[in-house]
Amino acid sequence: MTQQDAAGSNLSAMTNVWTTMTSSFLQGAVAANRAATAAMLPPVASANGSSHEPAASDPEAVSPPIPSLEYSNLGWEFERTVDDPEAMTVGDLVTFEKAITEADVRAFAEISGDTNRLHLDEAFAAESRFGERIVHGTLVSGLISAALARLPGLTVYLSQDLEFRAPVAIDDRVSARVEVVEDLGNGQFRLETLVRDETTDTVVIDGEAVVLIDDLPQE
Repeated sequence: MTQQDAAGSNLSAMTNVWTTMTSSFLQGAVAANRAATAAMLPPVASANGSSHEPAASDPEAVSPPIPSLEYSNLGWEFERTVDDPEAMTVGDLVTFEKAITEADVRAFAEISGDTNRLHLDEAFAAESRFGERIVHGTLVSGLISAALARLPGLTVYLSQDLEFRAPVAIDDRVSARVEVVEDLGNGQFRLETLVRDETTDTVVIDGEAVVLIDDLPQE
């Protein structure tokens, strides 16, 4: 084999490795996105107001109001302006809203390993600039992911930029709003992302995300 042939062979091998890694990453992102949605979802009727019977395995779970979700919870609320991924365009949006509870904060600390005393220790947090315990910023921003999961089709996160503007107190009700601001082609969209603390009527996070909308797998 000549040196040129060897170089070409090495380049081909590297390309194959990169393709395999990229494919694995995207598949993993899809799986993680679906798993996170299933793990975080808590009660509300569907966007069209119809009611749902609880699933046998979970008394709080309800039949999915949209096909892209495994289950939902009666305490959550969401609305969206489009049901067909092929029809998604600039201006379409989804909102998702829930209260972030003590149980949510404790569970997130356990799952993530973020045991910052600001979130868990009342006496410690009282001496901080906030004067009380606050919700993890990443947990608050997770509501953006919940809103994205309610876009039509299968949503894959590609990027997210965030600016944290204000803290959220435990048990505050928080809403996330994602709006399509640009169709990037090939199933990719740029979205404005905004999180509000509805209890204090305050914008707590803003930014933008880029997502890929795939077709839902055939069941």
